[in-house]
Amino acid sequence: MGRIVVSFKIFPSTVEVDFEKLKKTIREKLSKEAEVYRFEEEPIAFGLKALITHLIIPEELEGQMDKVEKLLKEIEDISEIQTLMVRRVS
Repeated sequence: MGRIVVSFKIFPSTVEVDFEKLKKTIREKLSKEAEVYRFEEEPIAFGLKALITHLIIPEELEGQMDKVEKLLKEIEDISEIQTLMVRRVS
């Protein structure tokens, strides 16, 4: 069974977004679809940060990437999502 590692750059809706709360929400929302490998915070400008989210997704499930992106976009504190990297791992 193969797995895919996907990295997303997640932009918060405002500067005031609590990243710890956002991380918890992402973990809960994706618990059945993907495993959160790790989070990183990346400074953008003027106090705004992006959240780099690394996920592990089962390869054999068709349409799983689209499902994960859709679930992320449903989170209120997220304004935009950018896919940074998709890589197959064994």
